[in-house]
Amino acid sequence: MPTLTVFTLTYNRAYCLHKCYESLLRQTCNDFEWLIVDDGSTDDTRNLVETWIGENRIPIKYLYKENGGMHTGYNVAYDNIFTELAVCIDSDDYMTDDAVEKIVSHWQKDKDEQYAGMIFLDITENGNVIGSSLPDVKSATVYDLYNRMGVKGDKKQVYRPELIRPFHSPEYPGEKLFPTCYKYFLVDLTHKMLVYNEPVCVVEYMPDGYTRNIIKSYKKNLNNYIFYRKFIMTYPNATSRHRYRFAIHYVAESMLAKKNFLKNTPRKLLTYAAIPPGILLYIYLCIKG
Repeated sequence: MPTLTVFTLTYNRAYCLHKCYESLLRQTCNDFEWLIVDDGSTDDTRNLVETWIGENRIPIKYLYKENGGMHTGYNVAYDNIFTELAVCIDSDDYMTDDAVEKIVSHWQKDKDEQYAGMIFLDITENGNVIGSSLPDVKSATVYDLYNRMGVKGDKKQVYRPELIRPFHSPEYPGEKLFPTCYKYFLVDLTHKMLVYNEPVCVVEYMPDGYTRNIIKSYKKNLNNYIFYRKFIMTYPNATSRHRYRFAIHYVAESMLAKKNFLKNTPRKLLTYAAIPPGILLYIYLCIKG
């Protein structure tokens, strides 16, 4: 069994998925397999992947599921990954030619039971780092990197899948957007990540991507967002500022969903304090349509 599973969640991306495939063919280390989780594509994705499987140039596994959004694809992926490490490469992104070599060699050199995995950089096609670089530390939690150390922008997390697998994201019918960091923050409670200020993934934000459409999707996923706001409001490692900001969103989203935010809140005093700005946010969201 290889050391690493590269997994890709895809939905109607047959037109660009080849970039990821071609980057895997160029890898300087072949200690990996590719798992493709098809989130209900209606384009030519299945035929394309079956052609690549027939070429037999790299090991490929293909799983098809009903469309449910990226977070449901993560649930399926980790339920079917049994290698030592796993990394998600989005369907519109691709790996640097030495990515697998970097991941495997760093892990073989530095791995320890206390570490959940590793975190690397994402870059643009021009070689620019997405957001900020990582701090000069050996290890840290994902939560602390973003909320205490000032890291900005997408980064590439490589995890031991057995630590992620127990944490399923919620799946509300018809809601297709939920933060993937939910799983990472839960793992943070027991393990840190090794930090490497090196790129392993080239990122291209597509017009049909989640990042570009997040505002449009906001009010279509209220149950997911309310769940996540309540999670952060009670998260042991969260900063007070983070908890309060999410309490504000919790109030606004509960009002949009016509739910009793005082009855359902896990933190009543915090929620009371968030009511005035929460109402203002609710009005703003109503005006924005």
